[in-house]
Amino acid sequence: MKRLNNEFTRFTVVGGVNTMNYYLVFLLLHNVFNLFYLVAHITAFLISMVISYYLNCYFTYGVKPTWKKFFQFPLTQLVNISVSSSLIFVFVEFFSLSSNIAPIAAMFITVPITFLVTGKILKQGGAQHES
Repeated sequence: MKRLNNEFTRFTVVGGVNTMNYYLVFLLLHNVFNLFYLVAHITAFLISMVISYYLNCYFTYGVKPTWKKFFQFPLTQLVNISVSSSLIFVFVEFFSLSSNIAPIAAMFITVPITFLVTGKILKQGGAQHES
């Protein structure tokens, strides 16, 4: 059971919850409010990033959220949003993938990168508690 309770497993659970949150906001903005897919993607990404910060602090890494880490966390996401936005654009424009599916496809590439960078930032200089 201890094996199932490791950081990557918790990160994956948080990622699943956060992905559903992101995707629902994305679909709402893109399909209901007719926002251009990249605008909907970036807006949904920013909203889900705030939620992700707190879920990752408390659940994934067991660290206390701080203002310093809160403001550093988006910097760690610059790689994520840059890579995911580029992939979404390529998938839609060059591979004719549906703009509703492209964000999910991009996620498979960005998740491992995000796990490593997020852990590095959130674990720096702070006490962790055992989960």
